[in-house]
Amino acid sequence: MKIPGVSFSWKRALGVTKVKRDFARATGIPTTRGGLERKIGKTILNALFKK
Repeated sequence: MKIPGVSFSWKRALGVTKVKRDFARATGIPTTRGGLERKIGKTILNALFKK
């Protein structure tokens, strides 16, 4: 039985979320799948249609 509005994340409790966020901000490399796909797609399109 779950309590509404209460959740627990072991990743957040151990600080994994903060490490990933700090890494992404420092390097400019996204750590999420969607972010990485967007960055790669943008890089490919820029290479193909470079002005």
